[in-house]
Amino acid sequence: MNQPKITVIGSINMDLVTETDMVPVQGETVRGTNFQTIPGGKGANQAVAAARLGAEVTMVGCVGDDQFGDVLMDHLRKENIQVDHIDHVREIPTGLANIILSEQDNRIIIIAGANGKVTKDYIEQIKATILDSDYVLLQFEIPKETIAYSMALCHKHGVPVIVNPAPAMELDQATWEKATYITPNETERQQLFGNQHNEKLVITKGKQGVSFMEAGKEQEVAGHAVDVVDTTGAGDTFNGALAVALAEGQALTKAVKFANAAAALSVGKIGAQGGMPTREQVEQFLEKG
Repeated sequence: MNQPKITVIGSINMDLVTETDMVPVQGETVRGTNFQTIPGGKGANQAVAAARLGAEVTMVGCVGDDQFGDVLMDHLRKENIQVDHIDHVREIPTGLANIILSEQDNRIIIIAGANGKVTKDYIEQIKATILDSDYVLLQFEIPKETIAYSMALCHKHGVPVIVNPAPAMELDQATWEKATYITPNETERQQLFGNQHNEKLVITKGKQGVSFMEAGKEQEVAGHAVDVVDTTGAGDTFNGALAVALAEGQALTKAVKFANAAAALSVGKIGAQGGMPTREQVEQFLEKG
């Protein structure tokens, strides 16, 4: 099997992760239990997930000309991700995510920083790499115009693209139609598409699994019973894994099962990327049923 080529166009953040037994209400101060700085950003997370599962991954994005930017670039290199198309922008900080972990769930505040400089012009400059991909992954932590432009570029040249609409942001219907697959969670699906379900939508439902349409019928893949430590990276793991499986030529149902298993394994450690599994781990997990 040829190693699939996947290009991820998206955000690169440093995650500032605070763990607490109690989330404060307005004006309240509570004690936390732990704090870490962890590489993140939905784009970078999906790139790491795909790379660990065996893909040849190129990351397209921007970091600031600061210490966080340097740390994140080194981290992506260590994950065997191609970083030649990550731009250092001056006088703008690297993107940040403030994450509060409590009661087996998360609350996240995103600061775009350099991610706002992933522009249409930058995509145009490096489009040869994008068009040489087996699959392209997009998320919604970069400018809306860049997302729409990238989707149109891929559609025009027949490059399949998975769009993970998180955080939820409206696009016009003509732009949505240019996606090969759209992967909202249940909240994003309701915000963007209401009760609509079509063959582009692959809807992630956390521990309830995944639903999608195939041959005109709604299909369900059940979730897995696993010990949950941190759900932050589950959706990104699912998207990276789905891209790998589809780029390898797997049928949609098999690809969804593979991605669902990878996502289940990802929640066992702190940090969006901390629990992202290897190919061997996913295959062993599926073999055990």
